[in-house]
Amino acid sequence: MARSNRLLRLLALLQDGALHRAADLARALDVSARTIYRDMEALAAAGLPVAGTRGTGYRLAELTTLPPLRLSPAELEALSLGIAIVQESADPDLAGAAAALAQKVDAALPAETLPPSENWLFAFAAGASAARGFSLMAPIRSAIRGRQKLRLTGQDSTGTPGSQTVRPLRLDHRGRAWVLTAWSETHGAFRLFRLDLVEAAAPLPELFVDEPGKTLADYRP
Repeated sequence: MARSNRLLRLLALLQDGALHRAADLARALDVSARTIYRDMEALAAAGLPVAGTRGTGYRLAELTTLPPLRLSPAELEALSLGIAIVQESADPDLAGAAAALAQKVDAALPAETLPPSENWLFAFAAGASAARGFSLMAPIRSAIRGRQKLRLTGQDSTGTPGSQTVRPLRLDHRGRAWVLTAWSETHGAFRLFRLDLVEAAAPLPELFVDEPGKTLADYRP
């Protein structure tokens, strides 16, 4: 079973809000408990409200509920295309979340409407460097949410190679490349990093707070 499909089935099992032991989830999905531990870490890294620990069990905390929305055909197409792009050009955790979102949109559409997941396909053939960049997205997204400094190794947008200590601020998809906007403490300036040119992203045991001149609001492209 593909990992994205397994994550979707795991989410379905957790939807009841009850506490589930890793051993029970492993039996239901025909995998090892160690695989369940890794999948839970992946779901948490993707931003899903997974609560629990090894040995006690896991549950899905209350999800964000949106009020009813009315979408125009163009808005539905924009949403569908965005989901398709993330499914094909992001790390497996975020791609799995996009697939789950596509299923929810499909289920909510009127019967006479063709599901958007069948309307849109986004072809993306990732080379080795792009695939490496995708693998770095989960720890970078986690660091952005947790306001945790990173040690990046690779080349920034100025062509400067080497390692830098940065404050990760925002991750954008630009064309076919994911780009990190960060404040470089090494160079004392904002830097952009294409993830396909980054070799490693190591979280550091140091958090950061907003300081004048070093926030996303201060960045001027």
